[in-house]
Amino acid sequence: MFIEASEQRVVNLQQLENKLSMQPDPKQRLILLDKLIAHYVFSNIEQAEKLLKELYEILQSIETPDLLLNYHLYEATIKNQMYDYEQAEFHYQSAMAILEERGSLNQQTEAYIDYAGLCINTGDLSRAHDYLIKAGKLLKTFPSERLKARLICRDGFLQLHYVNYSKAIELLLLADKMITTLQSPLELKDYYFLTLIHSGLGQIYEVNDEAEKSIRARRKVVDMCEQMGIRTRLSWHYLSVGSSYMAQGEQENAEDFFRLAIENADDTSEDARASAYANLGFCYIERDQYEEALDLLDRADQIYSKKPEQNYNNFSNVALWRGEVFQKLNDTERALEQLEIALHYAEKQGDFKQIAGICKELATFHAELAHYEPAYLYQCKHDEYQERYNNDVDQRKQREVEAKYEAEKKSQETELLELKATRLQLKALRAQMNPHFMYNALNSIQNYITSHDVDSATKYLAKFAQLMRRSLEYSELEVISLEEEIEFLEQYLVINEKLRFENKLSYEIIIDEEIEEDIFCVPTMIIQPYVENAIEHGLRTRDNGLIKVFFFLFDEQTILCRIEDNGIGRDKALQLQMNDPQYQNHRSRGTSITEKRLSILHSGNSKKEDIYVHTEDLKDPVTGHPLGTRVEIKIPVLEIKVSPSSQTTSPL
Repeated sequence: MFIEASEQRVVNLQQLENKLSMQPDPKQRLILLDKLIAHYVFSNIEQAEKLLKELYEILQSIETPDLLLNYHLYEATIKNQMYDYEQAEFHYQSAMAILEERGSLNQQTEAYIDYAGLCINTGDLSRAHDYLIKAGKLLKTFPSERLKARLICRDGFLQLHYVNYSKAIELLLLADKMITTLQSPLELKDYYFLTLIHSGLGQIYEVNDEAEKSIRARRKVVDMCEQMGIRTRLSWHYLSVGSSYMAQGEQENAEDFFRLAIENADDTSEDARASAYANLGFCYIERDQYEEALDLLDRADQIYSKKPEQNYNNFSNVALWRGEVFQKLNDTERALEQLEIALHYAEKQGDFKQIAGICKELATFHAELAHYEPAYLYQCKHDEYQERYNNDVDQRKQREVEAKYEAEKKSQETELLELKATRLQLKALRAQMNPHFMYNALNSIQNYITSHDVDSATKYLAKFAQLMRRSLEYSELEVISLEEEIEFLEQYLVINEKLRFENKLSYEIIIDEEIEEDIFCVPTMIIQPYVENAIEHGLRTRDNGLIKVFFFLFDEQTILCRIEDNGIGRDKALQLQMNDPQYQNHRSRGTSITEKRLSILHSGNSKKEDIYVHTEDLKDPVTGHPLGTRVEIKIPVLEIKVSPSSQTTSPL
């Protein structure tokens, strides 16, 4: 399967390259460049960067937001693979800013999943978890097995970093199954994720001392990379396989893969090549080929020297192995010199385990030379750092357990909040329709029937039935579009206007032009309780009641709903409640429950002191006479509803 797919991609790439070489039109070149870069970000970083430079230059004169978005996503992918995390962060943030304005749901989900990968690489596991949660919520609206599999893969790596190996294996194997059983042909990025999956499995098997499983998983990664042309990190994969073989004592196989890591010209990572030189040098030490070993260690040292501040641990290992060579060559002076250099770099790195090991080596070496005082001092230093290392391991395990606990706690809290919101939703729906409203509506319909006004009776009975049916339908849903929420609200107001108040009540619904009510999704039936409250407490005694409902875009995640009435005001309403049994019998259960719902639904996106419902008395500025009441509700946009036909996936 891999070979066939790879051959077809090679053909397609060559065709695209030929078209690009003959295409003078900048707009057409943009399209071709985009398609080629989508492949090269995983197969040939050097070529991808060259084409990205041209893509960016053309975009400066031809404004194409969709391709500018892809430019930032490609750059972020490359910088992440090249360990330039600061630049990767910049490009992901630039891409997500564009996505918030014009991106499709697929693209937004994919960006969140990829950005979570960067967060994992930088150790920001909490942020990675948050973005995976965001991606999961978007996938509920527009499901995609491909993106779900990638999300599960990232979650598997998150569990790996939490040292929850059993859960990590479970998730990685599930992601593997989901990708390999996709109904549509696999994209190159799917194969890239498969390499991540088996690389992660290889790492876990190695930690669990399952060497054979580790080798199989890592060999699978190498085979897939070679056959699919995913060569950007191939040297590292060769190095991993070689290290697994070396741990098994299979020197010949280990050396073969170290040589492959050195010879691979497609991987631009010099660090991988340096590590391969160093490990191959160690293999030659084991074979007693000391001159060849020293030559290989020197080559590794030269590459590491290009980034000295990042390679203290590698300098320490190289010096340690050189010291071992000189000991075997009976060159005492140079052996001691190299061991001291190894200790120096280990101390600069702050690696307690390495320091303890080198001190033990120095203590033994000095003892054999009958240098008992330095031998004793190094032994004491070994004991000190071994204890510090053991304490460090204990603390690290404690931190890992705490991190794992916090992650599980966060997931459980998210699930609990969703459960609470659902329960409150059901309570709200039970409290939704005031019995007085239903009684008066049905009584008015009965009057139409008894007065033989069949047309009106049929018309309003149908409207009332539709309102009740929608109420029941929506009780099964967590979210609906704002358009559906407004339609429900309008049906409720029409029945109040025509039946209950017999045209003594009028209403207006005003929607800001920035709001796309058919796309934004909000909690089910969140506004009706406040409208009912305005009618019951403010307008019930008025002959010319007016209620206005405004919808504004507060921010990218929130809609502000403003409800204004020209009623009697809250002070007068309170007096009536105290004196009128009918008012005493009406309790605004719907609004109190809705406020609890809003608090839960806003949880995690707002500060604790945020107010989601604000009520204000409207008064004449001169006389102070009550003019009505205004209620403002901050409604969270829970989802973006996009039809499948309008979804596009960025070319990968």
